[in-house]
Amino acid sequence: MEEGSRSPGPGLTLGGAAVPALLESVLSGTWQLLFWGAVLACAVAATVFAVRLHSAPEPAGRASDTLFWDVFMGSAVAVPAILIPTLASPWAGVVLAAVGGATGVAAYRSHPRIMAWQTTRRQRRQEQPLYTAAQAEHSTLLARWSRYELDPAYCIDYPAMTDVRQPETAAVIRAMREAEQLRAVPHQGYAPAVARLRLALTEAEKAAGIPAPAE
Repeated sequence: MEEGSRSPGPGLTLGGAAVPALLESVLSGTWQLLFWGAVLACAVAATVFAVRLHSAPEPAGRASDTLFWDVFMGSAVAVPAILIPTLASPWAGVVLAAVGGATGVAAYRSHPRIMAWQTTRRQRRQEQPLYTAAQAEHSTLLARWSRYELDPAYCIDYPAMTDVRQPETAAVIRAMREAEQLRAVPHQGYAPAVARLRLALTEAEKAAGIPAPAE
């Protein structure tokens, strides 16, 4: 057999096969580390949030039972998430322990801000129907007021409604300005401002001798 047609030696074959195997091992280890890191971070964050949430003043027996189960359930996920990768690589355990510690600190510090954000969202959802009703009433009151400015007959019959020298009319203008400022965004003071506008407009109409509108 000629020299150029010799088959490759064992060393070359093994070396060529070792590179893909090593690359596959590295990728597999990286994906496992990412997976267990995500599991650990979620478990630690959920446990910290649950413990802080349930650590509010409650009956002693109930509070201790709740906290015990919070810690137990979190540990049942977090401990295997560290131990399983550690059996394959001690360095993976070190990395995951650092991830768990950093997640716990971050969750503890961010808990007040997250709870405040959730409380604000819940309040806005509860106040949305009230805000929508206030918007509808506000539009009705503005239309009711505009006739004293735009309708010539009303302007002639009830000039006091456009005379800001009248205390009742000045009160309507102030209430109208306040309600319009609070209407720009859903605000808990918007509905009371609309109620004050309704009262001020009713008082101004009463002072000008305008019959009360039929309910």
